[in-house]
Amino acid sequence: MDPKLVEVTQLFARFKAAYARNDLDVCSNLLSQLKVLLTKFPSLPPSFQQTPNAVEELKLAREIYEHAVVLSVKMEDQDAFERDFCQLKPYYMDTCGIIPPSPEEYPILGLNLLRLLVQNRIAEFHTELELLPAKALENLCIKHGVELEQSFMEGAYNRVLSARQAVPHETYIYFMDLLAKTVRDEIAGCSEKGYDYLSISDAKQMFMFSSDKELQQYIKEEHPEWDVKNCLVMFQKGKESQPCKEIPSAPVINQTLGYARELERIV
Repeated sequence: MDPKLVEVTQLFARFKAAYARNDLDVCSNLLSQLKVLLTKFPSLPPSFQQTPNAVEELKLAREIYEHAVVLSVKMEDQDAFERDFCQLKPYYMDTCGIIPPSPEEYPILGLNLLRLLVQNRIAEFHTELELLPAKALENLCIKHGVELEQSFMEGAYNRVLSARQAVPHETYIYFMDLLAKTVRDEIAGCSEKGYDYLSISDAKQMFMFSSDKELQQYIKEEHPEWDVKNCLVMFQKGKESQPCKEIPSAPVINQTLGYARELERIV
């Protein structure tokens, strides 16, 4: 076996051992080394040179980048996720017929759709969706993202929040929590405009919290300007009513009449 391939394989084994024990700092350090070593493989994108070890190198590199994507989720690093997914994507799109499909392909593609939805990049969401083959839309991980986007666009926030309980893959929980926060912030904005106050029970149901404690914690962290008293959530606390600005009507009228006179002279 090629010495470079042996070196990467051994280092990747160390990475997976660190990943198994949840040592994220070691994983991050080893991943950086692995990415440098992968640059020495001529068979990888974008060159795709045909070499004796091309298939093994492509499979190994794809698995490394798949782990990199999942690691970025564990580290809650969305920028790293985007970089690693961009590096991984050619292995899904451009290696058909060269290496067999990966069992992690659809879970990771679905995870990327969820990320785009969380970041409100709806146009890119649909672009990525159009790149997928028709059969991919039947996959549970892809359907999950599509149904979430439909519910979000329809304003069916209850379906979005309840979808966290039925995620198709454990790595989806991080983005689902972010999406839940986005949805609750949308509900909060609408509630402030639509109501002066809500009962604790109504607010808990509207925000889809299972307990009063969760609702109060959300209010404390996200909306400290709200007031909770007498079993009511008061939306007006801390809001200073802005005094109405008086419109200087007389100067405006005089200025408008002046414009009219000037126009008459021009005509």
